[in-house]
Amino acid sequence: MVDQNLMARLPKVDQVLAEPILGEALAELPRALVLEAVRTVLEELRAALLSGQAPMPQTLTAVAVAEAAGGRARESARPSLRRLINATGVVVHTNLGRSLLAEAAIQRLLELNRTYTNLEYDLAKGARGSRYVHVAGILREITGAEAALVVNNNAAAVYLCLQSLAEGREAIVSRGQLVEIGGSFRIPDVMAKSGAILKEVGATNKTHLRDYEKAITSNTGLLLKVHTSNFALVGFHQEVPLKDLRVLADRYHIPLMEDLGSGVLLDLARFGLPKEPTVQEALADGADLVTFSGDKLLGGPQAGIILGRTDFIERVRVNPLNRALRIDKLTLAALEATLELYRDPQRAAAEIPTLRMLATPYDELRRRAAALVRRLMALGLPRLKAITLEGQSRVGGGALPLAAPRTRLVQVSVEGMSPTRLEQALRAAPTPVIARLEDGRLLMDVRTLVGDDARVMVEILAGLAA
Repeated sequence: MVDQNLMARLPKVDQVLAEPILGEALAELPRALVLEAVRTVLEELRAALLSGQAPMPQTLTAVAVAEAAGGRARESARPSLRRLINATGVVVHTNLGRSLLAEAAIQRLLELNRTYTNLEYDLAKGARGSRYVHVAGILREITGAEAALVVNNNAAAVYLCLQSLAEGREAIVSRGQLVEIGGSFRIPDVMAKSGAILKEVGATNKTHLRDYEKAITSNTGLLLKVHTSNFALVGFHQEVPLKDLRVLADRYHIPLMEDLGSGVLLDLARFGLPKEPTVQEALADGADLVTFSGDKLLGGPQAGIILGRTDFIERVRVNPLNRALRIDKLTLAALEATLELYRDPQRAAAEIPTLRMLATPYDELRRRAAALVRRLMALGLPRLKAITLEGQSRVGGGALPLAAPRTRLVQVSVEGMSPTRLEQALRAAPTPVIARLEDGRLLMDVRTLVGDDARVMVEILAGLAA
């Protein structure tokens, strides 16, 4: 039964808006947003009363409604895409934005988005130009490719190449390479949409050169090799080297393409990581086309990079779908600045965050973890405990699935809060902290902390433990 006395105590909208406690919200935020928040809070209270629920009387005052509406309005005004702290130790974290941009790329973005640019203007000719020239030259320079084209991601690059070279014809690929990438996108599905006809050869664990050769017919349009970067086959396993496929492709005059997935321009063995084929090696081994991502191990913005023979790149470039998949000036600016760093491999390793994190020595990680524990313990909060532990990081981004770089973890606990509840509280912080929950412990990997992340985490934990 509806309590009419409580219903009558609900304040009017104007009464709530007149409360001084809402003054700050009205000064910061659009009036329409605050007004909507007030109406929403009042409607929720009214609905609760009509359903027979009995809200506490103190929640029905104009002051209480104003306070709730102010919080609601600020929450509505908060950007959906915002900063958070990656304490997981997964360097190329797909869910957390993949690779961080180098400072040089960030500065280029700021510079070229405050002014007009020569995006599609040829300064020498004084006429319309092509947006692709801004990165094609440097890609040729650092990889040795004849030609280059960039689209908005690697799935688009693979799709565009397949449609341009093998639409209505067979593309031969090993069964062991029919991978699924993030978001349940599978190579067979991409091929089907492109119009290429999938022709599987070999077995899941072993494929021989003769398997490819037996599958070649007059309708073969492409030999496709897909690097299985997001999983590994071990044990009784064999695949055909790209060099051998090159010989076969030449014999039958068939284009040869390799999808590298996470593109690598430096040998990662220098960082103590497992061997990963580089873009330069794929081209040197004879691939006519090589595709890879710009925002994974390369450490740049989201992009799909296509390198290879000039005639094949031109066929891809003139495909009408290329316009739908093209990159914008933000991507071009950030990608060009990132690629410029690769002219000096030492500089690339030092300044590109993805490479820098992967290359961080264990002793440095141990120092950072110890420093974080000291800062937490210096707070003098009896409920807060922190210790350092041995651990392993992950590369992420669907790359190097067996790599587990040694790292130092910080285990944090707050008396009276379970690890699960603490993890939830960290995610709900104004600057969310994404940590690990493992074996009933909350763990933070210092490898992926950047800038003032450690300071912000200390402040958040101090608030939770106070």
